[in-house]
Amino acid sequence: MPIRIDDDLPVKKTLEDENIFVMGTGRAHSQDIRPLDILILNLMPLKEDTELQLMRSLSNTPLQVNITLLRTMSYESKNVTKGHLDRFYEDFDSVKNRKWDGFIITGAPVEKMEFENVDYWDELREIMDWSETNVTSTMHICWGAQAGLYYRYGVQKFDLPQKLSGIYEHHTFHKRTPLVRGFDDVFYVPHSRYTGVSKEDIVNNDHLEIVAESDVAGPYLIIGDGGKNIFVTGHPEYDVLTLDQEYHRDLGKGLNPQIPVNYYPDNDPEKKPVKKWRCHANTLYANWLNYYVYQLTPYKWD
Repeated sequence: MPIRIDDDLPVKKTLEDENIFVMGTGRAHSQDIRPLDILILNLMPLKEDTELQLMRSLSNTPLQVNITLLRTMSYESKNVTKGHLDRFYEDFDSVKNRKWDGFIITGAPVEKMEFENVDYWDELREIMDWSETNVTSTMHICWGAQAGLYYRYGVQKFDLPQKLSGIYEHHTFHKRTPLVRGFDDVFYVPHSRYTGVSKEDIVNNDHLEIVAESDVAGPYLIIGDGGKNIFVTGHPEYDVLTLDQEYHRDLGKGLNPQIPVNYYPDNDPEKKPVKKWRCHANTLYANWLNYYVYQLTPYKWD
């Protein structure tokens, strides 16, 4: 998939160096096709890292995708320059008066807080309400999944005994479900979180369906209202060294973190991790874009 992003966005050069097809504005305008318009609400503190990770995963189908980055205005990020936000991010007022084919709400490092105590919770609620009538399908990732499940369907999160960090084995329930089409019988996903959601609460909700889970990490892929909302409780978009960086960050803070599970060869943090989830991640995002966005969105919004 050629993804179209701002020509000056810093991650564009990195993507091109990785042989990922990134289309510039001029070439995109010269093609007589209907691209998909995807909005990304980036709540992660390291904005540019998340931009790069998501754009890698969104670049693997023949569809042309226009990416627009969205930020909250009720909280000022401390880990990215104001110039980067002002140059490459939109606020909600500038995007709410149009329709969007797909929407991604990322995770955020606020999972230990009650939802109502998060600085931008009211703004996020407004955005989620708006997406019900202005977006074909919304994908929620990690804390974004917990927030969406709570606000949209009343599913509570709960504290885990210790941080869930590592690469966990997963399996699907319904291989004919388009979201998991092409998945292997067993596949791997990075998780990095302190909280979880109850499988029982999800199963007992008629609007929700679990289509993939882990015996250790719990429900992973959850479909709401037939695909209007998709919930991803892990981080399939993570780079190979993201968990390593988080582990050493927590070590530096004196948190005494456990070594991420099934991540380092021989469980040795001195050895470079092996990537074993990228194909699954690419398939997941490609399936979402194709079956839940492209196949359902109108050519022209009313």
